[in-house]
Amino acid sequence: MKKFWSIMLLGVVFILGSCSSYKYNTTRVQTLDFAQYKTYGWLPPVDSLSKNYFTNDIARNNILSTANRELEARGLRYSKENPDILFRYITIVNNKSRMVYGNTGWGWGGPWGFSPWWGYGWGGRSYPVGKEKVRYSHLIIEALDRKSNSVVWQARGSGEIQTPEKSINNLPKVVEGIFKEYPVK
Repeated sequence: MKKFWSIMLLGVVFILGSCSSYKYNTTRVQTLDFAQYKTYGWLPPVDSLSKNYFTNDIARNNILSTANRELEARGLRYSKENPDILFRYITIVNNKSRMVYGNTGWGWGGPWGFSPWWGYGWGGRSYPVGKEKVRYSHLIIEALDRKSNSVVWQARGSGEIQTPEKSINNLPKVVEGIFKEYPVK
């Protein structure tokens, strides 16, 4: 029995540990060969109409130094003179609200035992009891073909903000996650 609970605990820890608190999305020009780009440069960041958590030197350094490292690991070389591809980033912080749910009570049911539906455990129904405000941040990195001046790749990392300082410190992790989506490995 002890072995069973140890395996269950290990499984729960594994599942929770594998969850990322950030979500990543990307889009690109599908027919474009990104291996053609050998040099890159940076455009100034795009101003956003959101809270300015990421407009300070520390945030800018966290984004640019991590992005440069990721791009160089993919074989691109920084160039101020006529780079093949240009990158820029956009930061957005916005407030959203989400529903908070309550439970009608304790009882039989739930995922851990004996019941026609789920089993022994917590029971009852949940229902909305109110809303809570949450703050989300989005870091968007775009790549523009210098010759056509059009966006050829865009990726976004999004996550909930607990504190501005923690979000700024997490920027390298977010940038790394974004560049995992870049078409050249």
